[in-house]
Amino acid sequence: MQSSLFEFKHSDSTINLLPRDGSAQYLPEVLGDVHAANLMDQLQRSLAWESDQLILFGKKITTRRKVAWVGDLDCSYTYSGVKKSPQAWTPELLSIKQEMEELAQSEFNSCLLNLYHDGDDGMGWHSDDEKELDASAPIASLSLGAQRKFAFRHKEDKTTIPVYLENASVLIMRSPTQKFWQHALLKSKKVSTSRINLTFRKILIQNA
Repeated sequence: MQSSLFEFKHSDSTINLLPRDGSAQYLPEVLGDVHAANLMDQLQRSLAWESDQLILFGKKITTRRKVAWVGDLDCSYTYSGVKKSPQAWTPELLSIKQEMEELAQSEFNSCLLNLYHDGDDGMGWHSDDEKELDASAPIASLSLGAQRKFAFRHKEDKTTIPVYLENASVLIMRSPTQKFWQHALLKSKKVSTSRINLTFRKILIQNA
């Protein structure tokens, strides 16, 4: 295994943010400020970012938020009615993937990146439960840039668990979290700077 371009701080934290029906582990400051800032700059320059497109009530909606889908060759991905084909891994993303796999103790073959310009960009309530995703595999998310308020909401009784995702923090969601919980990145007029979120996933490869 090649050495990583970035030095992650590994944590033994086992604290679960969720009271039941899943597991969400929050790891703050896994990456130093300088490495986090350099990585955020490199990602903005090295990837092809596009406005996200969603199908809502039969209409195609284009968001202000930008996205980039990166992964192995066969890792196409469909959400909100729009199919995405992956960009190739960059050296930076392969290095981060290696570190995230060690943190999550799982292999990943894809990464969805979201660029939020400021607090006016957000993500509504949803679960990462698309048919292409391996439901048994964890989803590991790295946050860079502005601190943002994130929340979980139980699908049955609407119990809500908030957490502030800080710069250079990691959130690991394990099965069966997506079955029982939704999550959202909440908008805020108080946030004036940008944030990039990298969500590492395992896609089920057809005919593999």
